[in-house]
Amino acid sequence: MTVTRTLTTAGSSPDDRRPEPLPRSEAARKRRGTVLLYIALALFGVIFLFPLVFMFVSSLKPDAQILQDIDSPAAFLPVGDISLDNYFGVFDRVPVAQFLFNSVLVTVLTVGLGLVVNSMAGFALSRLEWKGRFVVLALVVATLIVPFETIAVPMVYWVAQLPTLVIEGGVLKYDFGWLNTYEVQIVPFIANAFSIFLFTQYFSTIPKSLDEAARIDGASWFTIYRRIIVPLSGPAFATVAILTFLPAWNQYLWPLMVVQKEELRPVMVGMQYFFQLNTAWGEVMAYTSLITIPVLIVFLVFQRAFVSSIAASGVKG
Repeated sequence: MTVTRTLTTAGSSPDDRRPEPLPRSEAARKRRGTVLLYIALALFGVIFLFPLVFMFVSSLKPDAQILQDIDSPAAFLPVGDISLDNYFGVFDRVPVAQFLFNSVLVTVLTVGLGLVVNSMAGFALSRLEWKGRFVVLALVVATLIVPFETIAVPMVYWVAQLPTLVIEGGVLKYDFGWLNTYEVQIVPFIANAFSIFLFTQYFSTIPKSLDEAARIDGASWFTIYRRIIVPLSGPAFATVAILTFLPAWNQYLWPLMVVQKEELRPVMVGMQYFFQLNTAWGEVMAYTSLITIPVLIVFLVFQRAFVSSIAASGVKG
């Protein structure tokens, strides 16, 4: 294959361009650079895969063999007494199916409602002209510096005072307190400052001439949001979905504080079941493998749009 360079002289038209061959030494340097880049990326990929490989392999080994192989390459190889006993032990020790259902329900609702609420907020901040919107955006971004741990206890107090409807004996009753419910794990995390900021920045890159043309045709602002902005913002929605999914799936402190019923607990709280009395490391690895699979699936599904959004955010002009 011949590597060429296009040469255009002053006053020449695009049709007069002629490819000029690159020097062999320069072409060879470029090939070597590409090869070295892919080798470096492959090495980094292998390094980052080591923890996952160790986790999956250890989930197939008994505890004694895990500790025996910990300081040797055998820790990353499925050798020795391999079986699925740890996975059966996980289902015997904890209600895995219920924990997975709770986490899936909470995560899907948090991500789905968050995409709607945060994208509409980002649309209002980026596309609508109203006084004080930059101050509001600054206040939203400022909340990112407040650690969740500093507001967790006040939040527990407030959610315990919120009104709710409960069904007791087939009768709908009015009560107070969201503790030990699904909504206490979902509602406080729907609105997200970082998601609003990301949507605002991404929507700002879309030409406003599209809004003006739609307004001339009689479209409402909601129609512009639904039929113009949303279809053009697939990468932004995918990025926010991933970035919202991860903390929602990994929640531990908040459910531990507000949920005491086992049938409502998410998968991360279920981890503490394996550290009572004697720690069963094989079952720990099997349990973490089970709760890691959904994360890998989500990332693999949305990775192309996620990378596209990150790349687009760095394009100027």
